[in-house]
Order: sequence, then C-alpha cells, then structure tokens
Amino acid sequence: MRDFIELMREKDLVTDVEEEVSSVYEAPKMAAETDKLLFFHKLDKVHRGVMNVTASRKAISLALGYDEKDVVRSLSSAGYDGVVNNAGQLNMHPPDLFSLPVMRHYPLDAGRYLTSAIVFSEYGGVTNASIHRMLVLDEKRLVARLVEGRHTYNLLRAALENGDRLPVAITIGTHPRVTFASCTRVPTGKELQYAAELSGGEMNVFECENGVHVPDAEIVLEGYITGDKTDEGPFVDITGTYDPVRPAPVIELTGMHLRNDPIFHGILPGGNEHKLLMGMPYEPKIYRAVGEVTTVRNVSLTTGGCGYLHGVVQVRKNTQGDAKNAIMAAFAAHTSLKHVVIVDEDIDIYDMEDVEYAIATRVRGDRDLMVIEGARGSSLDPCRIGDGTNVKIGVDATMVMGEEKNFVRAGWD
Repeated sequence: MRDFIELMREKDLVTDVEEEVSSVYEAPKMAAETDKLLFFHKLDKVHRGVMNVTASRKAISLALGYDEKDVVRSLSSAGYDGVVNNAGQLNMHPPDLFSLPVMRHYPLDAGRYLTSAIVFSEYGGVTNASIHRMLVLDEKRLVARLVEGRHTYNLLRAALENGDRLPVAITIGTHPRVTFASCTRVPTGKELQYAAELSGGEMNVFECENGVHVPDAEIVLEGYITGDKTDEGPFVDITGTYDPVRPAPVIELTGMHLRNDPIFHGILPGGNEHKLLMGMPYEPKIYRAVGEVTTVRNVSLTTGGCGYLHGVVQVRKNTQGDAKNAIMAAFAAHTSLKHVVIVDEDIDIYDMEDVEYAIATRVRGDRDLMVIEGARGSSLDPCRIGDGTNVKIGVDATMVMGEEKNFVRAGWD
C-alpha cells in the first residue's frame, strides 16, 4: 500500500494532514468532503492513517494499471490464474485492538468499526478473501457481519458443523489490487490468484500461525470465528442509511502483526470508496453478460446510485430490441441492480449530464421504459423498509423505521 500511496502522491492525488485528527468522527468527516487520498500523520496524536485510498475511478484505474475508460473491458477478460508464492511465516504478538486507531464514523454507530479489513479464511482445502465490517467488542474480540450464503458464511457453517472454529487472518492496509480482488465475485478460492493476476501475474503471501495465508499488509490480525454471536449494528451502508441490528458471529483474536510505524486504512461507510469497491467489481460481469446479446462498449455503476443500484451500459445497436435485451442481461448479471440506462456510443457514461441528455432527447416513456415487477432487488435499498427487511436501527437511536419515516440518513449533525 505504501508504494501505491507514493504513486498517488506523484499524481498530486494525496493531501497530507499534519495536524492532530481524531479517529472519532473527525477523520471520517474530513474524508466525506473530498475524493483525494487523505494521509493523516497524527491520527489520535500518535498513529498514521489513510482514507479515500481508492475513492475515485482514476485512483482504482491507477492501482490496477489500466486506462480509466478501458478498465472494465480489460477486467472482463480475467482468467483468475495468477501465481501465489509462499514467502515465509509471520511472527505474531498478543492482540490489542485498542492500540489501533479504529474509527467511529457516525454518532449512531454501534461503536468503532474496521471497514477496510479483508478477512482471509481457509477450511477443508477451501480458501476465501472478502471484506466484512467488524465492530470492536474489546481488545481481543470483534463481531463481523457475514452475509448469509456468501463464502465466509458457508466456510464458517462447515467448520461449526464439524465442531471446529473457522481460522481467519484479517489484513488492514493492503495494496488496492488485493482489496479489489477480495471485493470481486470470483470462482471459489481464486481471490489471491486474481490479486496475483492483477499484480502482473505473481504475488507473495505469508503464513500465519493458524495456517491462513495473507498478502503483504500494514496490520495482520489472526484468530478464529466462533459459534458465539452478539448484536452487530447500527452501521451505515452504501446508501448512507443505517443497516439494522442483527446477531452476528464473534471473532476471537489470538495474534497481531504490525509493520514498523503501520499505516491504518479506514473506508468511510457510504463514501465513494465504499461505493466504488462495492460496484466496480460487478461491472466486468455485466459487461460480459451484455456482450452475449449485443455489442457492448462500456459499463458504469454510478456513485449517485450508491455504486450498486444504478447502472449505465453503453452499446452499439445492431438490431431492433438490442437495448431491451441488454437491460435483461444487466439485471441477470447483477441482481441488486435497480435502474439501468442503455446508451449509444456517442454518450459518455461517466458524465451524468450526458446520460441525462440522452434520456431527455431519445426516450419515449410509452415505448422505451421497461419495468420488471416482483424482482427481489437489493436488501440495501431503503425503499424496501417495511417489507420485513431493515426495520430497526437500534435501541440507541430511539427510532423504528416505519411508514412515517422510512429511512434515517447518516450525518454528523
């Protein structure tokens, strides 16, 4: 990650913050006001930290080594076939989460959350890497939001069914290529190979004392996910609204490894870095799916659509009906997609004014709108509140979301 920070600095995309900044609200609020990488040199007086590491498409393209407007096409041809080399073992020390500048982002948050941390897990010969938000319980315990049916959840279930705990290693401060790979739906067990492919074909990993392998990182936490559960939330998700309180698995830490003078990485919940890392990994999948039905040129999941719910797909129209086929292919590829706009080659999909121009001058609602009723959509969509999802934001908020007010938007006031 340090190499990438210096590359961003060369491009004048880094703002150094030399004054003392608190990890409680202050650093997150500063990150909300810019997309430039913020390098805090006195975070909580004694720590170094960064936010907005990849809060723009330019930053992610720079990290991946692709032209900004060609990144989706380039990623769509991934083979997930990079080479991973074992470079040795990490020495662990007793864990102490209170020694790290873990951030509290908004006043209604349940507490301090790890937001950039990648959870590497291995069980029964199967490996996985994915980002999970994790609430700090004490100096040695976290509670993690694991989405049902996803790989980490399934590995934990397999371990618990055998009477085991799931061994994990948690990294904070990796190169963005590794972060991007961990956010991408890849074939089972291929996250590290994908990261290696994005890194030029090869990448070193290090073995933790519990047997889990991790790439180079500023901070590594080692431990086990147990069968114990406790409440997790409220937490601000990509829509900028509060996710509900749920019971979630507890992680018991057994070790911690730090680089000299480590740099802590925090991602602002609901900020552009969060949205881009949620959405951009789906763009190549949509690109490939639309490419099966017509000539696709580019795909963008917009930050205005929370990086997840709204898409723009650029195609070359070959026959009548191509646009509607493209719509259906996009929805099938990304089932959380809510609205998608299909545009011609002359429209810049990264310029929303240009996209709006296309809607204003080329759309007839009676002919060109396509509505799909009864689709599942995304559980993150605040419009779904009241249908059994996202009902409660927690005791501390003294508010239940219902008919009178269907969401609470996060802020500091």
